[in-house]
Amino acid sequence: RCTMARAGHPPPAIIDSHGKVTFPDLPAGAPLGIGLVPFEAVELELPPGTQLALYTDGLIESRDHDLDVDVAMQRLSASLAQPGWSLEHLCSSVIETLPTQSRFDDVTLLLVRTRSLSPSQTATWDLPSDPADVRTARALVTRQLARWGLDRMVPSTELIVSELVTNAVRHGTGLIRLRLIRHKVLTCEVSDTSNSLPRLRHARSLDESGRGLPIVAQLCQRQGCRCTTGGGKTVWAEQELPRDA
Repeated sequence: RCTMARAGHPPPAIIDSHGKVTFPDLPAGAPLGIGLVPFEAVELELPPGTQLALYTDGLIESRDHDLDVDVAMQRLSASLAQPGWSLEHLCSSVIETLPTQSRFDDVTLLLVRTRSLSPSQTATWDLPSDPADVRTARALVTRQLARWGLDRMVPSTELIVSELVTNAVRHGTGLIRLRLIRHKVLTCEVSDTSNSLPRLRHARSLDESGRGLPIVAQLCQRQGCRCTTGGGKTVWAEQELPRDA
């Protein structure tokens, strides 16, 4: 499920698993930073294997010569209609083959592909916002990693979970959701109903707090935060799986 809104750029392209390209009917929105203008969002269902192409207008427009927008969109559609290609190959091909790019304008293209995971690859628990349940979270994660044969990842994952759940208890509100995802990496997600985003701090020697996120950053490959549909946020951290996992 994808919720999207336009902020000045052309609508994204949706490419299904057979290579058919469509452009969703998104209401036009003002560029970001131009006043407090509301944006109208559209929600779409994207089946597994669907590709989504997000791009700036510099990809299809040119300041060197006039080009009909419909023609430019058709050219983009034809360049994206390559089923079975990897995202990296398709992205490079589109950038290299579209003739409308201007050397005086910025060009950005972002490709993503939806995928589904089997139930055996995820584990989800709901926890009350209680400091005592940080220990419960660690125990749940330890048992799940043992089921997946990832016992070597227990120490680092326990510490990541402890820090993220503790932050959710201290600074969040409402029910806390903990989720582990085993795919190409091991992802730990902690969600709460607060819209307050975490802020990385550099704790001084006498500070009693502010060290949690730097610790998480040292233990994981990537980390971040995203807003969730309906309010709240999800803080996540990814770790590399062992080579033999």
